[in-house]
Amino acid sequence: MAAAVSAAVSLPSTKATSLSARTSIISPETINFNKASLHYRNVSSTGAKMAPIRAQVTTEAPAKAEKISKKQEEGVIVNKFRPKEPYVGRCLLNVKLTGDDAPGETWHMVFSTEGEVPYREGQSIGVIADGVDKNGKPHKLRLYSIASSALGDFGDSKTVSLCVKRLVYTNDQGEIVKGVCSNFLCDVKAGDEVKITGPVGKEMLMPKDPNATIIMLGTGTGIAPFRSFLWKMFFEEHEDYKFNGLAWLFLGVPTSSSLLYKEEFEKMKEKNPENFRLDFAVSREQTNAKGEKMYIQTRMAEYAEELWELLKKDNTFVYMCGLKGMEKGIDDIMVSLAARDGIDWVEYKRQLKKAEQWNVEVY
Repeated sequence: MAAAVSAAVSLPSTKATSLSARTSIISPETINFNKASLHYRNVSSTGAKMAPIRAQVTTEAPAKAEKISKKQEEGVIVNKFRPKEPYVGRCLLNVKLTGDDAPGETWHMVFSTEGEVPYREGQSIGVIADGVDKNGKPHKLRLYSIASSALGDFGDSKTVSLCVKRLVYTNDQGEIVKGVCSNFLCDVKAGDEVKITGPVGKEMLMPKDPNATIIMLGTGTGIAPFRSFLWKMFFEEHEDYKFNGLAWLFLGVPTSSSLLYKEEFEKMKEKNPENFRLDFAVSREQTNAKGEKMYIQTRMAEYAEELWELLKKDNTFVYMCGLKGMEKGIDDIMVSLAARDGIDWVEYKRQLKKAEQWNVEVY
């Protein structure tokens, strides 16, 4: 049985709440950290920089140890609710995460499930927007990564949370187009009903190993599954799980007003300095020593050697979630690092994927 940390939360009545001056949902100051100290070896953060290398690959990639697939784990429920018979939840909370000067709006929302939509950290749910499409048919569902731990933001296993960016763009004809489901969700108010399907997905399930090294690479709303991981690790108490490993989060955003859940993550780092490392990459405001924009792969390059050494271990798991463009930049770093050891990165990544140590969900 798990016991969630206590959090003082007041549910809104009918209006969506704006948090333009904040970046956390449940204020860290209201969270009771009554936990035993966690210990992990001090990992160096000297940040050796990566130099481009074009070496001939001559060494075979080291074989990965056989593991029991997380996809075979018992108790992982998928597709309990389908589009024809969705679960109808109710919005409890909808708050704006991004500042007013951020390029776009991102919202955090909590829906009641009364425990009827059991999910695991790393899964997704589907949402069906109200109304009908241009053909008079119900809108198609849209999948969203779950942003809460299995206990939910209120710790009673009766809610599910999402992190959603409002999609608005101008098409080739100069017309403003609004994403149906994202705008529906960002506009939903406390008390409104929402049709939910799922849960789905096993690719991004959180590792069960409490001593694992978990490297999380996220851009924008790709932070959602990592928030679910980190809440379980650092904001909750479980009789059968106590995280003693290393969690390392890299979060890439365009501006500082786009940083999501910043206060929550900084509180985790403050309370668990040996177990949690946190690095932001703010592309429009930060540059590296060469004057290059600070994208997530640019920030990773500052720790290139250390990351590569961690990646050689059988209990290191990499999770990538967010914009598809991040994948190539990260691959470019790994190609050079692997080449230093005479390893073919493409083959090594294939082995990592097979061992479920390299997990990707990009869009």
